[in-house]
Amino acid sequence: MIVNEDLPKGPDMQIKEAAERLGITERMLRHYERSGLIAARRLENGYRSYNEADLRRAGRIRDFIATGFSTREVQAMAACLSDEGAGPCAGGVTQLLTKLGHIDRLKAELDVKRAAVLERLTSFQETLEKLEQADGTVTPDKAKDCEITRAP
Repeated sequence: MIVNEDLPKGPDMQIKEAAERLGITERMLRHYERSGLIAARRLENGYRSYNEADLRRAGRIRDFIATGFSTREVQAMAACLSDEGAGPCAGGVTQLLTKLGHIDRLKAELDVKRAAVLERLTSFQETLEKLEQADGTVTPDKAKDCEITRAP
């Protein structure tokens, strides 16, 4: 997970600058706030104001989401998001192990689907080759278009 702890120190900033520095959209920052993951301070004019700790927290949230976590799953790891709790925390370990298991199940399902597609493509290829040999209805150019690449 990439956590940008090296954000330069400086004064508080509004949402546009905070989003730019994090490499996300303003809309995403608002979503973090609506989800209860971050609490931006409000200026007298109603604008959101973010300090460096807010940016570090938002960066951690961004990184969890980028690795497949939902905002609800990130909420379960709230203790791991603040500067005081950043890094290993009991809830975080459980959530990471759960997410890893989910990813492994999805990968296994995709591997099965990929194998089925390869099997079907191979069958199509063989059928086209037989047709070509039998009556010449499939030209070599068309047969080449049907070739597949088998990746491990």
